[in-house]
Amino acid sequence: MQLTNKTIIITGASSGIGAAAARTFAAEGANLVLGARRKPLLDQLAEQINQGSGRAISVSGDIKDEQYAATLVQRAKDEFGGLDAAFNNAGIMGEVGPIPSMETTNWLDVIATNLTSAFFAAKYQIPAMKEQGGGSIVFTSSFVGYTSAGMPGMGAYAASKAGLIGLAQSLSIEHGIDGIRANTLLPGGTKTAMAGEDSAVHDYIAGLHPLNRMATPEEIAQVALFLLSDQSAFVTGSAMLADGGVSIKLA
Repeated sequence: MQLTNKTIIITGASSGIGAAAARTFAAEGANLVLGARRKPLLDQLAEQINQGSGRAISVSGDIKDEQYAATLVQRAKDEFGGLDAAFNNAGIMGEVGPIPSMETTNWLDVIATNLTSAFFAAKYQIPAMKEQGGGSIVFTSSFVGYTSAGMPGMGAYAASKAGLIGLAQSLSIEHGIDGIRANTLLPGGTKTAMAGEDSAVHDYIAGLHPLNRMATPEEIAQVALFLLSDQSAFVTGSAMLADGGVSIKLA
């Protein structure tokens, strides 16, 4: 039980990596504040966890809204007495295409969803963690925008995900003295809704990886568990690849 009595915010919790993380963290003893836009799915997940041996509340909203970031933290305090960790996982890929033909609205939406939301999260999560005497923050980034494995047409996505790495590094320097760790998790191809349902596309993505397969959401959740737990007590400012080797193969 690596997370016993730890209260953790998870965004993007209604499906994919976020939902897998919620089930994994609950099994490890965490109190969960689940965030996402899709309220019915979020409520269903919280109910499933509560019917088991876990404790979870659902708080639906849009991570692009600064007040929503504040609300998630306040609900953690109200329901569980404080905040110990956060898995800021929600994000979008946006439209794929070259920068000269990309709509400005797409750029702004991707940056707001993937990067500005992380600023909002840290702005409210860090003071709450300081009250607890420390904590751990994990942002879901990507090997895209970090490694030499460039992906055409993904300029907005790459820029936003690279920005998360820089943000985590700055936070780790600024708040290490407060006992707060900040890291980024960089998955490879993972079987989530973002990857679609086309089996031919899945086969192509799998073939890009030396392991010749895509990750399951549960496998990525296990890496998030490591980064949020005391097992990684001396890990901060890192960009942890969990990409099945795809960045090496495409380099």
